[in-house]
Amino acid sequence: MAYDVVIIGSGPGGYVCAIKAAQLGLRVAVVEKNATFGGTCLNIGCIPSKALLHASEMFAEAGHSFDTLGVEISPPKLNLKKMMAHKDATVSSNVNGVAFLFKKNKIDSFRGTGKVVAAGKVSVTGEDGKVEEIETRNIVIATGSDVAGIPGVKVDIDEKVIVSSTGALSLEKVPSHLVVVGGGVIGLELGSVWARLGAKVTVVEFLDTILGGMDGEVSKQFQRLLSKQGFEFKLGAKVTGVAKAKKGATVTFEPVKGGAAETIEADAVLIATGRRAYSDSLGLGEAGVEVDERGRVKTDGHLKTNVPGIYAIGDVIAGPMLAHKAEDEGVAVAETIAGQAGHVNYDVIPSVVYTSPEIASVGKTEEELKKAG
Repeated sequence: MAYDVVIIGSGPGGYVCAIKAAQLGLRVAVVEKNATFGGTCLNIGCIPSKALLHASEMFAEAGHSFDTLGVEISPPKLNLKKMMAHKDATVSSNVNGVAFLFKKNKIDSFRGTGKVVAAGKVSVTGEDGKVEEIETRNIVIATGSDVAGIPGVKVDIDEKVIVSSTGALSLEKVPSHLVVVGGGVIGLELGSVWARLGAKVTVVEFLDTILGGMDGEVSKQFQRLLSKQGFEFKLGAKVTGVAKAKKGATVTFEPVKGGAAETIEADAVLIATGRRAYSDSLGLGEAGVEVDERGRVKTDGHLKTNVPGIYAIGDVIAGPMLAHKAEDEGVAVAETIAGQAGHVNYDVIPSVVYTSPEIASVGKTEEELKKAG
């Protein structure tokens, strides 16, 4: 029996799309290769990072701000194992919640790696290598994104010493010196976690500003505030090498405008240079689905690909890589497939950096408006 819609990926875009489609009376199946639902966001992204940001903020407050209120605490003691357990419990309750909602809405799930065979056909390869084919009227690609790495630099990410955001959420001890490559949202949020817990944090960023794309004035003031919190910044710096050393690792960089190279030593290095669309090994080429030069699936204003009956949403297409953007697209696609008018207003997508202070923005920046005349 054919499904009305099969969704590949169960992250915020995929699971919201599945639930909405089921609520609209469609027969829905989801394909997920990981052991738990929720994608990057729930398992190794937004949710665990927010749990650690909250816990580390409480720790920092107890150490600095309580005495002014007349609450005297001798320096608080960090139990990192317990803090990580709090993070893991937060993740579990979220992913279990998604599993419960799938069951409640009678959504079928297939465990394994999904591939688009053609319009109306998805194959699922299980861990045992067995391949199952699913017939469907519509396919939604919601495979998200993966860690991008540093362009032109070979980096051996072992998730222990040289880590991506995944490893930075599970370090076994507080590094005395953490070098963060990339001054974007992920690098500054996770840098904040470890800085509050006692690490010295150095940020190496290619651009002349942190939070590229954010309002210029906000970014400048924010850098000053982070410097007061102990962050050190190396801006306009191009990383040419990251290597493991006897103890920890080294990061070598040179000024973008030219000049002598510099090498710094660290206990841990976080590679936070952004993410790339996860579109490899999906069989898109064979199925005739077009992708752009960055591997993102090309879609029109209704999130349709060039192949009828195949849609794409979230990080795997163009636009900000944000969970709530993917969710909105998921709802829109479900409505479109159900014959309704699905729509996403891309001009009002908010974005938040969960540092201290938190930074929020919505709409165009002053710089973007000036550029547009």
